[in-house]
Amino acid sequence: MIEWKQKRIIDANIETVWDLFRDDNIQRIMPKLEKHQLVEKREDQVGAKHQQTYRQGSRLETYIVETVAYQDTPDEKVKQLHFVLANLFEVDLQFRLQKISEQQTRFVYEGSNRGTNLVGRTMLKMGGTKSNMETVNEFMDLVESEAVKRERNR
Repeated sequence: MIEWKQKRIIDANIETVWDLFRDDNIQRIMPKLEKHQLVEKREDQVGAKHQQTYRQGSRLETYIVETVAYQDTPDEKVKQLHFVLANLFEVDLQFRLQKISEQQTRFVYEGSNRGTNLVGRTMLKMGGTKSNMETVNEFMDLVESEAVKRERNR
């Protein structure tokens, strides 16, 4: 199993950052998503389900993502997701935003990726922690750059 928890201060208002995690904008911070469609409940509810199609090279993977925790207050925002990818990996993600000031937000991104069978566990070991952390940091960089860009255009 691979686990991570990274924190970063973003020079943008919490609402500006949070807006990137809404359905209409999610592909701005997850550009490999080909499709993101709500299939059950509302996007701001625990139990909401989205069908996602993700491009990995020339391969497309489609899966259902469930929102297992959701909080939207003026000072803290949380979205926690769970999904199984290709019957190989069980993935849990949490995005937490904390208001530091009107122009600064703490972004905490944590999660885990667990192989569901021998093939999945072997693939995780071969991919390595370093590669996973590069992916985590690239995602955080993209969230930060999109938020700062939107903040400047506000």
